[in-house]
Amino acid sequence: MTTAAAAVDLPALERLDWPAIAGRLDTEGFASLGPLLTPEQCRSMIEVFDDDGAFRSTIDMARLSFGEGRYRYFANPLPPLVTALRTRLYPPLAAVANRWAGVLGETSFPEDHAELLDRCAAAGQTRPTPLVLRYGPTGYNCLHQDVYGDLTFPLQVLVMLNTPDVDFTGGESVFVEQRPRQQSRPMVARPGLGEAIVFPVRHRPKLGARGYHRVQMRHGVSAVHSGNRHVLGVIFHDAR
Repeated sequence: MTTAAAAVDLPALERLDWPAIAGRLDTEGFASLGPLLTPEQCRSMIEVFDDDGAFRSTIDMARLSFGEGRYRYFANPLPPLVTALRTRLYPPLAAVANRWAGVLGETSFPEDHAELLDRCAAAGQTRPTPLVLRYGPTGYNCLHQDVYGDLTFPLQVLVMLNTPDVDFTGGESVFVEQRPRQQSRPMVARPGLGEAIVFPVRHRPKLGARGYHRVQMRHGVSAVHSGNRHVLGVIFHDAR
C-alpha cells in the first residue's frame, strides 16, 4: 500500500464485526458493512468520474446491451482511497474466501492483497478492475458476474456514493441466487450514502443434504426512476 493510501482515514473499518458479516454471507449471500465512507469521500469519488485521466477504460452499457449507463475502470495508480479500501478490506474477506475454498475443494488465496495481485500478474491479469458507475434516469444494469480472467477472488464490494430518495429514486441493488433444480431466489439491497455491500463474484457454498455445493450468484441494478446514481465497485482481482 502506498504512503498516500495508508494515510486515508477509514475509521469505520475498525468497528466491523467480521464474524457476523461472514455469517450473513453464508446465510443470505450478501452482507452490509454499514457506512464506510464519509459524505466528503463519496463526493470525491463522484467528482473523479469526469476526470478522463483517472481511468483506463469507459464502457457504455447500452452499446454492449449490458443495460443503460456508463462505468469507468480506474487506471494505475489507483486513487489512494480506492487502494486503501482494496488493501484493508482484503484480509478479512480472504479469511471468508479461504473457508469457502476449503469446503468446495478450491484453491486458497493469499492473506495479503499484494500477493493476490502478484498471482494475477503471473496469470496475465494486470489491468486494475476497481470502477465507478453512473446511472441516470432509466439507467439499469443487467444481471452479470465480474469475472476478468482465470484467477477470480470470490468476493467484491460496492459502495453507494449518493443518497437514495434524495439524489435518485429507484436503482436498487439486485442479487439473484441460482439454486440447483429450484427456482432462482431474488434479493434486493438499498444501501445508504457511503454504505458498503459485500457479495460473491460468481458463487458461494451452500450446505445441502449431501454436503456443500456451489450456488451461482449474479448481480445487477434495477431501473433508476429519477436523478443520478453513482457507485464505487471494489473488485480485488485484476483483469486480463
